[in-house]
Amino acid sequence: MTSASARQRSTRRRPSAAAGQHFTRSPCPMHLPIVLTCRFASHSSEESAKAKTQKEVIKTLKELKLHLPAEKRHGYKSSTLSTLKYALRCVKQVEGKVLPFQSALFCHPSGLDVSSYTIEEIDSITSEYTLKNNDIFAVAVSLSTGRIVYISDQAASILNCRRDVFKNTKFVEFLAPQDVSVFYSFTTPYRLPSWSMSTGAESSPSDCVQEKSFFCRISGGKECRGDLQYYPFRMTPYLMKVQDTVHAEDQFCCLLLAERVHSGYDAPRIPTDKRIFTTTHTPSCVFQDVDERAVPLLGYLPQDLIGTPVLLHLHPNDRPVMLGIHRKILHYAGQPFDHSSIRFCARNGEYIILDTSWSSFVNPWSRKVSFVIGRHKVRMGPVNEDVFVAPTSAAEVKTVDSDIQEVTEQIHRLLLQPVHTSGSSGYSSLPRTDHIFSMTSSSEDNCCGDKMAEQEEETCSKSRPVSDGSTWCHY
Repeated sequence: MTSASARQRSTRRRPSAAAGQHFTRSPCPMHLPIVLTCRFASHSSEESAKAKTQKEVIKTLKELKLHLPAEKRHGYKSSTLSTLKYALRCVKQVEGKVLPFQSALFCHPSGLDVSSYTIEEIDSITSEYTLKNNDIFAVAVSLSTGRIVYISDQAASILNCRRDVFKNTKFVEFLAPQDVSVFYSFTTPYRLPSWSMSTGAESSPSDCVQEKSFFCRISGGKECRGDLQYYPFRMTPYLMKVQDTVHAEDQFCCLLLAERVHSGYDAPRIPTDKRIFTTTHTPSCVFQDVDERAVPLLGYLPQDLIGTPVLLHLHPNDRPVMLGIHRKILHYAGQPFDHSSIRFCARNGEYIILDTSWSSFVNPWSRKVSFVIGRHKVRMGPVNEDVFVAPTSAAEVKTVDSDIQEVTEQIHRLLLQPVHTSGSSGYSSLPRTDHIFSMTSSSEDNCCGDKMAEQEEETCSKSRPVSDGSTWCHY
């Protein structure tokens, strides 16, 4: 009896154990409102966090869109994708570019006479240029930190901002994002000429070989009066030491003379007979080099054009004309020739008419065209004389379409053919200084290097500052 009752009790306990394994206990009906309230509160907090994150994303995108170049802002319809792509491109350009400044003290030219100056002395020696030209300001940037050590009073008025915005800030913060990498590449310490050697009484033409100006767009920063606007400047860099009142050792700095560039069609206008510039492009019809004289005539900085297709900037009806021009280039085998005018789109979206002449450099070993040289004279300027203003409509944004690709491929195939007619290298169409040419060059790369050296010497002669108050760039 006792055994039977024990088995019965054991049998009654098994279902409850099984139920505990397979079923969860339901909440008490009295506790149900509390559970639902907790779940609702948790859901509400998640929704609130998502909404807050979304607001921050929208706010960040709006701020990013403010930094888009004017030509990329299509009214208020700048797409999120285009904004993010532009931001990513700027990050890639800037990434890794801070190291040159940080390692400056270890790579300055050995044996170069670099004089040391106080802030008062810098202000005195640069006033010779800044006080005689209202478009010039001077700035000294530390090569170890990138921060502004000195900036002349004219900078605030030229950039339309308060003077205190420059205090304890990095100079690159005032540059257009797409120009930051250009700034770093031209201010590499070992490439900078010493200020004392370039401007002293003992300076010679050979001391000027390294000196080369470049172009950047500069703004007054986020705190500037009115909308954020970038102005084009021609920058001439020098190397000097600045006496540091905080540290015992003087710090290496890059002294920059920055001159604002105005449209060549605004008063005072560039004379019509001097509205000339030169370009070079590859057999694939991609800009390889652009004369600095093109900046006030086209509104583009050299870095805006270099690496872009030539046909992208021409009037659609003139693109097939370029195929005929390159046929003549192949026929003339390096000899210069004149051609009919073409229409080139300036930065403001309007077309200017150029009278062009062309030549080429033919590799004497492969007998193929290495690069094409164009000499252009402006026959008719744009209706809107301010070539630096951004295009007014989205239609002016250029894209490489199928027509451009087709003509470019035809030109490339054409110039792959060897040149059978003997001819010169075609440099007779360009200004030249014979002592620059290296007669020992035997490769295509060396020939190209001679050309670049020639243009660098020509640029050097234009970029040296003068004390009579005139501008550096004589067009």
